[in-house]
Amino acid sequence: MYAAERHRLILDAARSLGRVEVSGLAEQLDVTAETIRRDLTALERRGLLKRVHGGAIPAETERPELALAERIGRRAAEKRRIAQRALAELPERGTVLLDAGTSTLALAQALPGDAELTVVANSPAICAALAAKPGITLLQLGGQVRSLTGAAVGRWTIDALAELTIDLGFIGANGFDAERGLTTPDQIEAATKRAMVRACRTTVLLADSAKAGEAHLHRFAELAQIDRVITDGGLDPDTAEAIRAAGPEVVFA
Repeated sequence: MYAAERHRLILDAARSLGRVEVSGLAEQLDVTAETIRRDLTALERRGLLKRVHGGAIPAETERPELALAERIGRRAAEKRRIAQRALAELPERGTVLLDAGTSTLALAQALPGDAELTVVANSPAICAALAAKPGITLLQLGGQVRSLTGAAVGRWTIDALAELTIDLGFIGANGFDAERGLTTPDQIEAATKRAMVRACRTTVLLADSAKAGEAHLHRFAELAQIDRVITDGGLDPDTAEAIRAAGPEVVFA
């Protein structure tokens, strides 16, 4: 079979099923996995597919970025478990950063009222959840607040982060992947998250397993820059092993 024929069959399968796997395609088309990986790379360069861990998805099916209100109700039980597990990472005293996001919002809500921490946050919703906790010294980052995500982003936010050294940061992402790292659809939000990672001595990704294998337009960190990933038990073992091989510890909530 010529490469062009394989490419057509791969594209048809991806558009029909929503995702194709390297191993399945190699068996179906009777070629090596390496041949399929080259095919997927060629199709991605043409803008027809988007590579994800273990396979690819059609480029045109990348999901639009959801608003904060829509995301809060999605996989809420998993996010609460992730937040509860994240509590064990907190120092007795010190500085903590909470990135804007629904898993980090769940963590803010779960923080004990008597926790003696200085918390830096760029989300008005997270700041509102923390403002009533008497043990928390709250530093709210300024900047342009994106209506879609409720995150303060941009130059003001990045400049403020450049002046800080934070003990522990909890970061969110729209997608995480062993090959592509941590990604998000918006360029300015990616730049802000990149500044957060730089500001933190230790960085922990809070992300439910549905985001694994997702690769959005803007990468803001490689997995090697992340110390720990806290996710739920839905993450498949192969993906977990690939993430560990890239650097961070993987912890299941």
